[in-house]
Amino acid sequence: MARELDEKDLSILRKLAPEYSGILCPGSGHEFHSILPPVSNHIARDDKDFAERVARLSEEDWAYLTDLILSGWEDLGCVPEEDIETILAHIGERVSENAAERVRRLYHLSGCGVL
Repeated sequence: MARELDEKDLSILRKLAPEYSGILCPGSGHEFHSILPPVSNHIARDDKDFAERVARLSEEDWAYLTDLILSGWEDLGCVPEEDIETILAHIGERVSENAAERVRRLYHLSGCGVL
């Protein structure tokens, strides 16, 4: 079942993409069901722009996103490897290295078709 973004999710999305006011993914035309993948794939101009955008997030935002990722509600499967490395660095700094390693394993397992 797809996740519907709540007000907290939309608040984070506004931090990442303040110029983007819609809830429809510019790449697919469907409503957003995650936060990081559409920013990575459709809103950020490149990996440097993505890194600058995610640097805006607070420790609280990263803790929330990490919980969503680890619970399966925030899917990173389509996020490019260079953006995953940026995400992992922020999780390692703002949440914990243990959480970053768990997200790394989850990402690689989902990419291998195990999950």
